Parts: sequence; structure tokens; C-alpha cells
Amino acid sequence: MKKQAVALFVGLALLVPSMNGSALARNQHDREYYETRGEIVWEVPTNTKVMALTFDDGPDPEYTLQIAELLKQYNAKGTFFVVGSRAKDFPEVVRQLASEQHELANHTYSHPDVRRISSERLQAEMEKTQETIFQSTGIRPQLFRPPGGYYSDAVVNTAKKAGFLVVMWSWHQDTRDWSDPGVQKIVNKVLNNARNGDIVLFHDYGGDRKQTVQALREILPELHKRGYQFVTVSEMMRLYGKAKKVGQGEHGDD
Repeated sequence: MKKQAVALFVGLALLVPSMNGSALARNQHDREYYETRGEIVWEVPTNTKVMALTFDDGPDPEYTLQIAELLKQYNAKGTFFVVGSRAKDFPEVVRQLASEQHELANHTYSHPDVRRISSERLQAEMEKTQETIFQSTGIRPQLFRPPGGYYSDAVVNTAKKAGFLVVMWSWHQDTRDWSDPGVQKIVNKVLNNARNGDIVLFHDYGGDRKQTVQALREILPELHKRGYQFVTVSEMMRLYGKAKKVGQGEHGDD
């Protein structure tokens, strides 16, 4: 009887994942699998001194605009992965970013944990954000970054279905600025690890982002002095033959 009860318990436990509405956390391959298929981008291999600075979770009427002003001083273009609900609240900030030729990208509408939602919910989040950005700017972004950096087959396939290419960040350029580690730690992380084709992760919202702004005041002039140019993710990919046809499942270069 005890063996039967154990067997029943194990059977039910195995059924739970398949009954769960969220498949987004399952079927995750390693980085090489997605990178070689051209389904996720972490960085762009190049011999030229270019770098893409990316900012998640905004827009914010204070910190996003301060960051945009700093970028302007160095003729730098950033890629802003915006949260749809915040884009709705601050359309003027999104419009300013677009007018200054920064790249707008999709970071869901409510910043959910993608491991705990369904593919249908994720697609709805993407589409709602897309429509919000379009209403403010007339632009439909082509890049998507999942909150928390969580990826899987389901996340990639949902993004492709919605017409997006998934973009992460260089693993050696995760500033963890959201945790307020101190200005110097953010600065050192970027400067000590700077490589051609890096995609650097910052945040322009998610709390007090003063450390991010202060760090950029040191990072930008130093990298500029080293000869780096700051371009958008899409521009970097186009310039160096790594642009993918988003949503088409292309594995090769254009």
C-alpha cells in the first residue's frame, strides 16, 4: 500500500509541470546553442572599437534624461529596453529618446518573471509594449530583452513569433547597478573589462539610479579617450554583418 502511495505521489509530481500554464522556464539550452543559431545576441565579435550601452526598466523622467544628456556629450547612442507601463506614463521621455536617435527596445509591459507566466501572457506583454511605444513615437522596436535575463526555447520562440530578436548583454559587462554596489564598482566593472563589440547592461529605473549616472560620468570620457564609439545594438550588428532577420529564424548573416 505504501509503495502504491509513493508511486501515485511521484506520478502526480511529474504531472505538475505539464499542467502548469507556464512553459517559459523549461527547455533551456546553453548560450552556444542560441548564439550559433542567431536566436540570442550577447555581443558582436569585431576588431573595431565599438560598444553598445543598454539601459533597462525605464523610462524615468529624472534618470533617463540625465543619462541621455551625458550620452549627447560624447555623441553616443544608447539602446533603451523600455517597460511598456512606464512608457505609457512618460511618453515625452520616450519621444525625446527617439528624437535623439537612441534605439528603443521592448522589455515587456509590466516586467513580470518570465519563468512564471505563459507564452501567451508573454506575447501579450510584448505586443502591449510595442503598441505603447508606437503610439508615442511611430516606431516599432525589433529587439526584446526578457526581464531578469531569463531565456529558454519558449521565450525565444515567443519573441520570434512576435517579430523580435532576443538581445542579452556581455556576461563580463553586467554592472549590477540595480543593487547600488557603489559608483567605483560600476566604473571598474566596465573599464576593466572593456572589449570591442561589448553590450553593456545598465538600468535607468528601478530605484535611485544616481550611482549609474555618476558612474557614466567617469566611464564615458575614459572609453572615449581609449577610442571607443558608442552605437546602438542594431547599428553595431548592421555595421559588422551580424544583423538577423528578426522573427524569421535566420541562422546566417544577412
